[in-house]
Amino acid sequence: MLLHDTALIYGRCLRQSLRSRLALLFGLLMPLLYLLFFGPLLTRLPLGGGASSWQVLVPGLLLQLGLFGAAFAGFAVIVEKGQGVLERMRVTPVSRLALLLGRVLRDATVLVLQAVLLVLAAVAMGLRAPLPGILIGFGFVALLTVSLGSLSCAAAMKVSTPQEFGPLINAVTMPSMLLSGLMLPMTLAPAWLDVLSHLVPLRYLVDAVRDAYAGSYTSPHMLYGVLVAIGFATLAVTVGTRVFRTAGA
Repeated sequence: MLLHDTALIYGRCLRQSLRSRLALLFGLLMPLLYLLFFGPLLTRLPLGGGASSWQVLVPGLLLQLGLFGAAFAGFAVIVEKGQGVLERMRVTPVSRLALLLGRVLRDATVLVLQAVLLVLAAVAMGLRAPLPGILIGFGFVALLTVSLGSLSCAAAMKVSTPQEFGPLINAVTMPSMLLSGLMLPMTLAPAWLDVLSHLVPLRYLVDAVRDAYAGSYTSPHMLYGVLVAIGFATLAVTVGTRVFRTAGA
């Protein structure tokens, strides 16, 4: 029943996304701009370690794609709430978990496809990374999308208007981007800022994907990244499902 309901919601949401090709394009545009205009600035920067500048930048851009793409997914929930679509779904026997999973799995599919295009562009610009590391990076993008998409949908169920939702999401995403080391490793930061960044879950995912792109699959960073990613996704889906079950009740 859960799989059937999830597949129905997933198929409906995916068809909506595929009809909006312009939105798919613009979702990829910001990471591509960073790749084209910020990446070349790093080629002469002493980043430390054996990784190239592309092996530092591209993992950050992949998770930036997941961060912003998933965090704002709740806007669609607000629209469906306003149109009464979501309320009609909630009075049916469909699983509340399926209502959430169908949406976040659609987001994960779209963002992983965008991540593939981003990596292909990066390879054309000089990225060299092992295939297993690249595939691991896509896995982290999917897990991050499920986590943030679930929390975004939960937040959208609790607010009334996009004017309330937008500032709330910005208040979360901007500190996460700045403190996670998406653009540059936090090891280059002052000690106090590096310590503070460890309070941000995204930091562990960034470090893990950078290790994967350098071919280091058994490092402590990888272990912590996997544990945080799975734990965060489990917690977020649990919270999101509970909100879908109780909001407006």
